[in-house]
Amino acid sequence: MNADLITLEQKLGQLVSLCQHLRAENLELRQELGTAQDDNKQLKDNMALASAKLQALMDKLPEEFQ
Repeated sequence: MNADLITLEQKLGQLVSLCQHLRAENLELRQELGTAQDDNKQLKDNMALASAKLQALMDKLPEEFQ
């Protein structure tokens, strides 16, 4: 009986340790995701700006070059 309780206590300790590790990893992944989403938004904004500038340049070209 005592051995069973010791085994159970060890397994609970492992479970608690694993949960703490997973929470820390989850937090890190959420932060990385937030950073990636911010970077993605910035890149989309840059692409839209570049597209607008290219369109403005194309609009200035004479008809024979379009």
